[in-house]
Amino acid sequence: MSTMATIVFFIFAIVAVASAWGVVTSKNIVHSALFLALTFFGVAVLYVLLNAEFLAAAQILVYTGAISIMVIFAVMLTLRGDVSVSSPETNKWTWGAGVAGLLFVLIALVILSNGNWRILPMASTAGGTVELSALLFQWYMVPFEAAGFLLTIALIGAVILVKGGKERNDH
Repeated sequence: MSTMATIVFFIFAIVAVASAWGVVTSKNIVHSALFLALTFFGVAVLYVLLNAEFLAAAQILVYTGAISIMVIFAVMLTLRGDVSVSSPETNKWTWGAGVAGLLFVLIALVILSNGNWRILPMASTAGGTVELSALLFQWYMVPFEAAGFLLTIALIGAVILVKGGKERNDH
């Protein structure tokens, strides 16, 4: 791993962890949703550093794009009242920080006590991202577009249900 890749790794690892911390500790639920999108993006960059380009693209498209926008829409459509005090009781965050710290120590002990974890597998020469994308956009184009259309219709239906459509009474 080159020096530049190491620097990029540490920058985006810190961004991912800090924004995940922002998700948990933010009292504003809209800010929490935006921190969640930033966390997903940081993880996608880490996937790129691991040479998993397809996972990175899926992470950006599915999680950073679709899931984060869906969470923000759901929050905005269902909120009633003031957004700034959506989570007034965050006094139990110390328990979460303690458990996370213990888990970190446990994982560090497991990694440091085992010397064989540094052995990397050989890279696969068959398949890859190009073949998968060719299959997705050539042979499976209709199911891919149908799934996108159904998800769009479901989102529109959710908006109508949350906003409360006018009921017709034709008696």
